[in-house]
Amino acid sequence: MKKLFVLICLTFSLSGFSQEKETIDFKRNELKGNALFLVLGAGEIAYERLINEDAGLGVSLFFVKEEDFDTQFSLTPYYRAYFGKKTAAGFFVEGFGMINSGNTGSYSEYDSVNQNYYTTEGKKFTDIALGFGLGAKWIQKRGFIFEINAGIGRNLFNSNSPEVVGRGGITFGYRF
Repeated sequence: MKKLFVLICLTFSLSGFSQEKETIDFKRNELKGNALFLVLGAGEIAYERLINEDAGLGVSLFFVKEEDFDTQFSLTPYYRAYFGKKTAAGFFVEGFGMINSGNTGSYSEYDSVNQNYYTTEGKKFTDIALGFGLGAKWIQKRGFIFEINAGIGRNLFNSNSPEVVGRGGITFGYRF
C-alpha cells in the first residue's frame, strides 16, 4: 500500500511541472517626436506598439508648411526588428511603406537670348513608397527614449514625384 501511495504522489508531482515559456511583462506603447525635423521647421510624431521583446509596429506622421521640402506630408507605417539586449532597444532594422504628397518645387532659369528670368512652377504629387532603414534606440529605466535612424525608399507610381524618399531623424520619446 505504501508503494502505491508513493507512486501516486510521484505521478501527481511530475504532472505539476509544465514547460511553459516564462513571459516578461513590459510597457508596450511608445510616443515619440523628431527633434531634428523640429529644428529644420517641420514636424514628425510617431507611435509604436511593441509586439514582443524583439519587434514593434509603428506609424509616423510628417508635416511641413514651408516650401523648402518637396514632401509636405507623409504617413509612414513601419515594422522594426530589434537586436539589443534590452527589451525593444539597441540596433534595429525596419521596413516601411510611405504615403507621401507635396510639390516638386519651382525653379528659375535665366534666358540669355531674351535676357530675362522665367520661373517654372512645380507639380503636385501623391505617391506610395517602399523602403528600409537602420537605427539604434536607447531607453532609460524611467521610460524615456532616445533614437537615431535613417532610411531610404522609392516612390512607385507617380512620374511627378521624386524617385527616392528619405526617412530619418533624432527622436525623443516616452515608453508607457
